[in-house]
Amino acid sequence: MIAIAKPCLDGREADAVRRVIESGWITQGPEVAAFEREFCAAVGAPHACAMSNCTTALHLALLAAGVKCGDEVITVSHSYIATANSVRYCGATPVFVDVDPRTFNLNPLLVEGAVTGKTKAILCVHQIGMPCDMAQLVPLAAKHKLALIEDAACAIGSEILWNGRWEQIGKPHGDAACFSFHPRKVLSTGDGGMITTRHADWDAKFRLGRQHGMSVTDAVRHGSAQVIFENYPELGYNYRMTDVQAAIGREQLKRLPELVAGRRAMAARYRELLADVPGLGLPFEPAWARSNWQSFSVRLPAGTDQRRVMQRMLDDGIATRRGIMNAHREPAYASGCWRAGSTLTESERAQNETILLPLHPFLTEDDLRRIVRCLKAALA
Repeated sequence: MIAIAKPCLDGREADAVRRVIESGWITQGPEVAAFEREFCAAVGAPHACAMSNCTTALHLALLAAGVKCGDEVITVSHSYIATANSVRYCGATPVFVDVDPRTFNLNPLLVEGAVTGKTKAILCVHQIGMPCDMAQLVPLAAKHKLALIEDAACAIGSEILWNGRWEQIGKPHGDAACFSFHPRKVLSTGDGGMITTRHADWDAKFRLGRQHGMSVTDAVRHGSAQVIFENYPELGYNYRMTDVQAAIGREQLKRLPELVAGRRAMAARYRELLADVPGLGLPFEPAWARSNWQSFSVRLPAGTDQRRVMQRMLDDGIATRRGIMNAHREPAYASGCWRAGSTLTESERAQNETILLPLHPFLTEDDLRRIVRCLKAALA
C-alpha cells in the first residue's frame, strides 16, 4: 500500500527522546524552551510559543486578538474543521467567504464585503502548504483595524516574496501564525503546535494561557532558591507541549530544508508525469509563493466521479484523500452558528472535484510512476 503521507523519523529522534527520558524532565521544560528559540530562528519570528496542537494555538491566538462572544471572524469554510471550531471556542461566529479556485485559499477580493461592525479578525489559511495572498490581506486588515491570524497548520517551510525578499511563512506577516506538527505535516512531533507572533504582549498571553493561567512557570519555580507560591490571575488551559515532543521537533527542524526540497522535487516530477492527462487540473503556485507541498492536489476532469476514482486507486493499493472539507456542510455547523460572507461555490467545487495524491519522503520514482499510471487508468 502506498500511503498518502508518512512522517520522516529515525534514530536521531529516538536518541533525542532517550535524552529527555533520562533527564527526568519530560513535560514542558528546557527542551520546549530550546525548540521555541530554534523555531524563531528558522522562520525569522521574534517570538514563538509551543502548544499541544494547532487547534489550541488558534484558540489562544484568537483570544489574544480580543475575540469574544458576539464577535465575528472572517475565514474559510474550505479548511479542516478545526479552523472554524477555534472561532466558536471563543463564542464568536465564523463568517465564511469563498476561496480562489486556483490556490484554494481565502479570496482577498471577497473579504471586504464580509466586514461588519462585529468583525474582530481575519483568519486566513495557507491551505495544504500554499501561501495566502498576504500582500492583499495585510493592508486590508490594517484598513479595518482587524487582527490577522494565519492558520499555518500545513505551511512550515513555505515561503512568500515579501518586499522583494523570500521570507518564511511564520515570520509572521500578520499578527500571529499557528502551526501543526501532526504526523500528516512536513515537520512532526507526533502531535503539537506553535504560535509565532511579532507582539511581545501576545506571546506573554500565550504562555499564561497554555498553562492554566498560572503566574509562575514550572521552570522558574524549579530553579528558584526561594519558595514561590503561584497564583492564577485569569482562566487558562492545559495546552502545553511535552519535552518529549519538543526534542523530536528540534531534530525535525534540522532536516526541514532537506524535507521541503524533496517535496518540491516530487511535486515537479508529478507535474511532468501528469502533464498529458486531458482535463486534469494541476496545482497553481503564484509567482510570489513557494509551497512546501505538504499535499499535491489535482482537480479531476469535468464530470468525473470522485469517489469511484479514489476507490479504484485504493483497490490498486494507493491511498488518496478527497478535496479539503467544508465546515458549513458538516452536521456540527447547522444554520445559526455561522454566517456566509459570500457564496461558497468554489469551496464546494474544490471539495467535490479534487483529490490529494500521496506525497512523502519515502516515495520512489517507481512509486510516482505507479501512482500516475493508476490515476490515468481510473480516469480512462
